[in-house]
Parts: sequence; structure tokens; C-alpha cells
Amino acid sequence: MHPSTIELGLDRVRRVKDALGLDPAFPLVVVGGTNGKGSTCAYLEAILGAAGYKTGLYTSPHLLRYNERVRIAGQESADAALVQAFERIDAARGDTSLTYFEFGTLGAMVQFIDAGIDVAILEVGLGGRLDAVNVFDAAAAIVTSVDLDHMEYLGDTREQVGFEKAGIYRAGRPAICADPAPPASLLAHARQIGADLRCVGRDFSAQREGDRWTYGGEAVVWPALPLPAMAGAFQLRNAAAALAALEAVRDRLPVSEAAIRQGLAQARVAGRFQRIARAPDVILDVAHNPEAARALAATLREQPVAGRTLAVVGMLADKDAAGVFSALKGEIDAWWTCTPDSPRAQDAAALAAILRAHAGSTPVSVQTDVNAALAEAQSAACEGDRILVFGSFHTVAAVLDHATIQQ
Repeated sequence: MHPSTIELGLDRVRRVKDALGLDPAFPLVVVGGTNGKGSTCAYLEAILGAAGYKTGLYTSPHLLRYNERVRIAGQESADAALVQAFERIDAARGDTSLTYFEFGTLGAMVQFIDAGIDVAILEVGLGGRLDAVNVFDAAAAIVTSVDLDHMEYLGDTREQVGFEKAGIYRAGRPAICADPAPPASLLAHARQIGADLRCVGRDFSAQREGDRWTYGGEAVVWPALPLPAMAGAFQLRNAAAALAALEAVRDRLPVSEAAIRQGLAQARVAGRFQRIARAPDVILDVAHNPEAARALAATLREQPVAGRTLAVVGMLADKDAAGVFSALKGEIDAWWTCTPDSPRAQDAAALAAILRAHAGSTPVSVQTDVNAALAEAQSAACEGDRILVFGSFHTVAAVLDHATIQQ
């Protein structure tokens, strides 16, 4: 319907929003950033749900079913509700064409308003300033991290990317930044518009103490919290960002310490260091840029195994494969490249050529199909080994879909 898959800008989506009369009375928490958005959204949904609020959650992309993108009170939206929302948008848009993501964003809000939710959590799709989600004003906005990804749209420096991410902040409202070294552009924009900027390490903190951690905020301290259910030291920062946002809006959305504890223990997102098999362990991770790969490498080191770590990797052609492989160098004992099922996929042989330039003497095998590559890795695995499948949502989705079919 639209001439391009992605077209950043708010004019078209705002026209249709106004035609539909979408003016939510409930508070919104908007979550942007390069990595960590999905996990941070999951903590918010789980904690607010445990506190008794009827939540609406909009995330992207999905892994297996479009319905994953829209959740109401913890349940995926039904086909009929999605179709009805899209039909209303189609009738209201007139001659204004919308992209796939713009249809989805408006469709989620239609359903949230119809369902009478208490609070919406919206994940930014790409960037922030010109992303369709930004047509709605956030009661609190979070930027989880700032690194290089989608450079053709957001710029090729952290300063450029930081400015785009900071576009979700609003004057006089809580603006949470969980990046420990935020770009000057993000800080300057928040200052210029008069946002209530709260930065990790300055205004809030996460301090691990054995198998517990303490959140320290501007006005509250929540001690001896359970570690997040999702693996990785970086998850503490994501969880702390969620708690900083909840602290900032506690007058409108109070949550108890018991709800925080329950939410942290229950929040999970598919494809984030997700173990789907044992003997050997098969771990899925959607990491697809250098920052995410560095976090993945750290998690592998935190959870060592007796044997080897074998990796199946499939990536999209517009990703920084060299940066990803450099981050994981030394953590992987053997590689299999594959071609994800996407028009934007990097060919497995081309990916292997990039990998060999960064993998030293580590063996690299090429297998076009994701699950065929995984089967080869499983055949090669010995007792005590583990297999990591990563590099793209498409790569992880192929394995999850195959596992579902097998069951």
C-alpha cells in the first residue's frame, strides 16, 4: 500500500490519529533505545500487572505471530480484534497511505482505548523522534541505550543517534536515560526542552549484592530485590530503568514493593538468552549489533560451560557483522553461518567470509538453512558443549517455529 517499507515522519500518522480521535486518557510509558527495549517493556508490564493495573503493551518485531505485538492484560490480541482495528484505520485514513508499522501502531492504540486499559507501554520501532509511536505523548519516556544500528536512518555517530532517541522525551516530564555514557546530544536535547532528566549512575542506580540487588532512586530505595529472571548483568540496568520510570510516575501509578518483586521474577521475553534445549544446551538470542554482541559475550562469560560454545549465526545484510564478530571473538569455538528467511538477509557464504576475517583459526562452516545449520552443530556437539543461535530476529524465529512444529 505504501511506496516504501519504512518512512520516518509523523505528519501522515498524526492525520490518521486525529481522524480516528485517538486521544488516550490513560498514561503512556514509551521505551526507546538501541538495545534492551523489549526487556524493559517486559519488566514494566509484569510489575504493573502484578500491581493490579490493566496493561496494554505494544512491541516489535514479532517472532512467530503478529499478535505478539499487541498484548492486553498480559494476553496477545486476538485475530478478530486486530482485523477490526485495521479496518477502522483503513476507513479513517482517506487518501493518506501508511506504512506497515504505522498501521500497527495506530491499531494497537485503537485496541487499548477500546479495552479500557489503565496504562500503555509502547516500544519505539526505529529511532524515536520520527517513529510512529512518538505521535503519542509519554507520561514517562525511557532511553535504554545508545549505540550504532539502523545507521541509514539514524546517522553513523552516537551523537546523531542519541539526538534521534531523545526525541521521545517531553517538556516537564520524566525522561529516563539508562545509558551509562549518554551522548551529549541526548543530554542537550533533554535540557533544551526542559525534560525531567534522570540518568543512571547519577539519579538512580542498580547495585548487585550476591543473588539480590538494590534499586536506589531519587526518593525511594528498594533493597534486596530478586535478580531479573532474564540472564545477563545488563538486565539489571534494564530493570532499573523500568523502576526509575515507575518511581517517576508513582503519584499516578503507585506500585508496591511486592509487585516489583513479583514482576522482576516473572518477566521474560523470547529470544533473550533463551534456553530451549539441554544436553547440549541450545540458547537463542536476537543480538544483532555490536553493543548487543558485547552484552552477549559478557553473559557467556558469566555462565561458563565445561565444554565448547558452538555458534549458529544468521544476520541481515545491513548489520555490522564485523563489529558483532569482533565482540564475540574468543567466546566461540566453532561457527556455522546460515541465511535467514528475509529479503534483507546476508548470504551465508558472504557472512562466512566476513567471519573468517575476524575469527582467526576458529573453524567456520556454511549451511544455507538455519535449522540445518543447527542440526549440524548438534551433531558436532559433545557432552558439556552448548550451542548459541543468534544474529537476527529472523534466525531465532526460524528455530522457534521449527521447535513448535516438531512438538
